[in-house]
Amino acid sequence: MTREPFAESHSNAWPALSTAALRVAFGIIWIVNAAFTWMPSFAANYAGYLRNAAEGQPAWSAWWFDAWIGLVEPHANLFLWLTRLATTALALALLFGFARRTVYVLGALYSLLIWSTAGGFGGPYTIGASNSGVGIVYVLLFAVLIAINHRTGTNPYSVDYFIESKWPRWSWIADWRARQLSDAPRVAWWAQTGILIGVAAIVFFLVAGLHSSLNVKAPTPAAAAAAVSPLQLMSKEPIAKPYDATLPPLTAGDSVTLNIDVTDLAVEIASGVKYQAWPFGGTVPGPIVHVKQGQMVNVVLTNKATMHHSIDFHSAFTPPNTSFADIMPGEKIEFSFEAKVPGTFVYHCGTPPVLLHMANGMYGAIVVDPVDDPRPKADKEYVLVQSEWYTQQIEGNLMGPDFAKMQKIQPDIVAFNGIAFQYKQHPLTAQPNERIRLHMVNAGPSLWSSFHVIGAIFDKVYPDGDPTHALSGVSTYSVGPGAGITFDLVIPDAGEYVFVDHAFAHVDKGAAGVLDIRVPGTELGKPKIEKVARAAEPAPVAAAATASYKFDPARGAQLYTSTCAACHQATGAGMAGAFPPLVKNPAVLDADPTTHIRAILHGVSGVAIDGITYPSPMPPFGGALSDADVADIVNHERTSWGNQAKQVTAEQVKAQR
Repeated sequence: MTREPFAESHSNAWPALSTAALRVAFGIIWIVNAAFTWMPSFAANYAGYLRNAAEGQPAWSAWWFDAWIGLVEPHANLFLWLTRLATTALALALLFGFARRTVYVLGALYSLLIWSTAGGFGGPYTIGASNSGVGIVYVLLFAVLIAINHRTGTNPYSVDYFIESKWPRWSWIADWRARQLSDAPRVAWWAQTGILIGVAAIVFFLVAGLHSSLNVKAPTPAAAAAAVSPLQLMSKEPIAKPYDATLPPLTAGDSVTLNIDVTDLAVEIASGVKYQAWPFGGTVPGPIVHVKQGQMVNVVLTNKATMHHSIDFHSAFTPPNTSFADIMPGEKIEFSFEAKVPGTFVYHCGTPPVLLHMANGMYGAIVVDPVDDPRPKADKEYVLVQSEWYTQQIEGNLMGPDFAKMQKIQPDIVAFNGIAFQYKQHPLTAQPNERIRLHMVNAGPSLWSSFHVIGAIFDKVYPDGDPTHALSGVSTYSVGPGAGITFDLVIPDAGEYVFVDHAFAHVDKGAAGVLDIRVPGTELGKPKIEKVARAAEPAPVAAAATASYKFDPARGAQLYTSTCAACHQATGAGMAGAFPPLVKNPAVLDADPTTHIRAILHGVSGVAIDGITYPSPMPPFGGALSDADVADIVNHERTSWGNQAKQVTAEQVKAQR
């Protein structure tokens, strides 16, 4: 059975097209590489790539890097442009099939040069490092193209084919031999048109997505789990049941028995977010223990969990090898100690690695009252245990431990009594002029705390076991990991007084709560804020006439960096709980730019964005920025970080002033 002539012709056309497809695909990769070279960050760090590659290289190759550094650094701008032009020209030549064999050889040599200067002779070989370790792969691809070019005639899907048909001598540049046009039939024009449209679309989306792709990590399970913060998953609704911070009453008698179970249990660490913890008594922190100096404390620890654990009381004089011993699942241990020293203490699991066990929620507070207490009687007594959570996502809103973060001290949450921000949503209460006694324990396991109540000064601070060693007039006091301090407050005026760890990075991660001081049923006062006339308007910034405005991306990026990046970040990600993100921000993406422009001109305060109201107001910049400045910032935000929104003109900004 013989093949149809059309089918035979159609079949013969595809090998040439496949060869061209390989060249075009490689050209698309080089188009992306070329686009990277035109980015401001590439220009800013051009000389640094050589310095970075030179570090750690063997002595035999030092001369190579020293020579290039000596040549490039004095003329960095020249070499930057040479790199940009060479990479772009190579990409276009591959894409369109121009001077093929010459380009393949030059491309191979160029890839070797990039490989050995930007990455070193030994790599690094990393996923996505298209200008370093994979340079050698580029050389091999160029070698394949050279071999294909040698065995076939001039490809009909190339610029060379059309040049040679008019100027046969061009074959010595394109193929390094006499003219040899392929007689293979071509694919139909409708198929070629579809392919060209597809290639154009691929190039467009790859280049247009470069800004966003720079901020995306490799899609590994570890990167995906680490990218999710419990504060990102946190519900906007208050937690249903806060940890009861009230100091429980003393137990009468000469001894107190503590029955504490260890379990594996998911506990809430932020509203709607849980963590697979190893809690004492089913809560994090564990049960608050309140005893009197001189009482015997009888501890019964039962391990109902899946691994070995122990318990260590900082308030105890007892042999740790017998009292604080590890017990296996299904075992229990009993020991006793006398509460000889008054004060506020931590208890915790002491099983190695202690960092992991404590960071998984195995801690609590024990308060030992002095036998003859010289301190003034407190009206309200609360216990606050500060600690850290180091998380990675297990599934959905369930988090688990990230030991690497624990070792690097990179917590996702810093909380009082285990749950981020719970006492902002459920304040601790007292009345004006009542004495509030705060027993503060820093369970850590690693961060120091600088404890402070905003708008108040501690009446007394009891830093050790002797209640006569009281400090007075203290506004902020440090509590180290594993330490406990007692603070007295007497607040005369009604109001909401925020207590914090004054290391404000910790505040943003959850270490903040509220003392609500008022007579029950009364309303709190409101701030007295009045408008005042400005003494003098700032001098207007010189700008081009609005009628001739044209968006300048470099100027827009510079203005954004100097005006907006401190709060909204260089990546447009904002700051969780403080400043909204500009990435996928509804006002930024809105085709009607009114809200976006007015926010920069006149400021914003108290407006909910995607259901979140941010506490930090945005000030007005209209007095300091010209219409063109504002337009450049707006357009930068509308075209960066994957945002694709309609650009504005300076005339539109002028209309909103």
